[in-house]
Amino acid sequence: MNTMTTETIQRPILSIRGLSTQFSTPTGLLKAVQDVSLDVLPGECVGIVGESGSGKSVSFASVMGLIKPPGQIAAGEVIFDGTDLRKLTPEAMRRIRGKHIAMTMQDALTALNPAMTIEQQLLEVILAHDEDIAALSYWQQKRQARARAVEVLALVGIPSAESRLKDYPHQFSGGMRQRIMIAIALACKPRLLIADEPTTALDVTIQAQVLELIASLRRKLGMSMVLITHDLGVVAEQCDRVVVMYAGQVVESGLTAQVIGAPKHPYTQGLLQATPRVEDLSAPVRPIPGTVPNLINFPAQCHFYSRCTQRTEACLSAIALTRHADGHEVRCIRIEES
Repeated sequence: MNTMTTETIQRPILSIRGLSTQFSTPTGLLKAVQDVSLDVLPGECVGIVGESGSGKSVSFASVMGLIKPPGQIAAGEVIFDGTDLRKLTPEAMRRIRGKHIAMTMQDALTALNPAMTIEQQLLEVILAHDEDIAALSYWQQKRQARARAVEVLALVGIPSAESRLKDYPHQFSGGMRQRIMIAIALACKPRLLIADEPTTALDVTIQAQVLELIASLRRKLGMSMVLITHDLGVVAEQCDRVVVMYAGQVVESGLTAQVIGAPKHPYTQGLLQATPRVEDLSAPVRPIPGTVPNLINFPAQCHFYSRCTQRTEACLSAIALTRHADGHEVRCIRIEES
């Protein structure tokens, strides 16, 4: 019997190693992302979970090359399909961004340009990244790009797609704007989609529709996906693996069944205890006391120390992320005691 796991026989489409991103502020250096490492395998969905301020969005803005001064990527590698994106020129990175890796932002209303029609925004992406269409004559370009725009709008479930191309973002509902943003991201059929809080500000019914749409498109197009969210319920339904971040660090990662079914880090346990349980509405919801710490000039210690009910004096030292035999990774010294 072949005992090799999927992880050992598949090369990651995205491999992040030792990524650190920081911002200079008048009061000191804010280390927003610290030594983050993770992989995304072909065709899988990886959930990135944590409270606001945990470094989720900054990590993947770093992957996309979107960090601008006073921010900077201080260290690390971002390997996409064998190429270190950090070594690319801005022009070479522009050719990757949008065509091979696409990202949807948190708020569709602010991410879409209110002064441009949906057609203009879709055609801008298609003409910038589709080399086959760009090689055509001007009128052929417009015709082919417009046909692609109609195709992707229909793909994400926009009714009467062709007739709505001339509409502006404010003429669509929140759920429809989210679908349009996904359509723009998928216009050039990327191999990796980074979805940053794709259900922010949507009501529960529309959230479910958008998540089902993303899952369906991922299966249909064979994409890999990173789903950034604060909702463990969404992760449990959508993701193959989970990475839990807290205060700029990965504190736990593993298969979804491992992390959700048997969480080992006190922070992950706290997130689950703070999540209402549909199967038992009488179960108490226990919020995690306190807030994510200010990371400006933060000392070398467990970042969760001030909020942890299991802390000891040993936690005042820096804690390494430990990988266990089953592939489950945890950043906590108490795990060794169990």
